[in-house]
Amino acid sequence: MTPAPTVTTLLERWRSGDSGALDQLTPLIYNDLRRIAAKYLQSERPGHTLQATALVNEAFARMAESDMAFEDRAHFLAIAARTMRHILTDFGRARRSQKRGGGIPPVTLAEDRVAAPTSADIVDLDDALQTLATVDERKSDVLVLHYFGGMTYDEIAVAVGISAATVDRDLRLAKAWLANELAHD
Repeated sequence: MTPAPTVTTLLERWRSGDSGALDQLTPLIYNDLRRIAAKYLQSERPGHTLQATALVNEAFARMAESDMAFEDRAHFLAIAARTMRHILTDFGRARRSQKRGGGIPPVTLAEDRVAAPTSADIVDLDDALQTLATVDERKSDVLVLHYFGGMTYDEIAVAVGISAATVDRDLRLAKAWLANELAHD
């Protein structure tokens, strides 16, 4: 009996044009994608027009259209988390432009975690994360993967290619930098 293919193998087959691999891959990663989407949406305003399923579908569609090669499951989920953040940021920017000057509440940072942003302040958070990425891309990636991707230190370590201890240090430094950056806004 042949063992079931791994997520990495299925990702490689899918990117090579095997549509059957996508059918096998979807049930293996869908729950992880929904978890990431739910994490992003948990603090959005009630009645938000984007639901977790729609966010997953939009992210998956954007990723399918790209020519990116996914190295493994962790890399795929990291790209999915980043793609979902960009979708919500685009949504927030469009919503903000429609409001024309509405008050934007500040992003709240707690010592032990970053509060999940609402659609109104996700734009400010995204701007700060983009600035952090220009200063230190790895710290920005680690922050996004942990808080928005819901990945553990060990999963981040594998995805980024660093140790779990370095993930911890990067998170602490990135949170401090982000708190300072958002306080100046």
